[in-house]
Amino acid sequence: MLSTQKRLPSASSHKAFAIAGQGLTLAGTLAAGLFVAAFWSPHEARAEFRVCNDTANLVGVAVGYRAEEGWTSEGWWQLPATTCATVVPGPLQSRYYYLYAEDASGSGRWTGYTNMCVAEDEFEITGVQDCFARGYQQMGFSEYDTGREESWTVQLSDTPSTQESQN
Repeated sequence: MLSTQKRLPSASSHKAFAIAGQGLTLAGTLAAGLFVAAFWSPHEARAEFRVCNDTANLVGVAVGYRAEEGWTSEGWWQLPATTCATVVPGPLQSRYYYLYAEDASGSGRWTGYTNMCVAEDEFEITGVQDCFARGYQQMGFSEYDTGREESWTVQLSDTPSTQESQN
């Protein structure tokens, strides 16, 4: 399963940073820090497709989208209660994205009418045809029209639902 946690930098990258910083004076270090702070803010909007779990349970999330290789589905992100995860990093390249989610307690699913392939374990699957023949399962994903926005966030609530219409 995919994790919502980010990988920490390796010890070698910390070493390289320490070696590069040895020649800097205190004033140079402060000036560099102020320069970086002027252009970076932790609250700055980022381009991405995010999913937020506003439920009281762990939720497994899969996402689908059109890639250069064809239709692609990926999963699983495990979202603990009241957390968010980026499932597609960077500016969104497609107008439409698709989402399927399951409550780990078995009490609900967020589904739709666009069939895509999923697997039991962590997966990245190209193609939406013949899921069963290729050893996968087929699930209905909800369609999200991002209107070509660079960022989009989906909120999963305590009432799982099936997509009622596709506009």
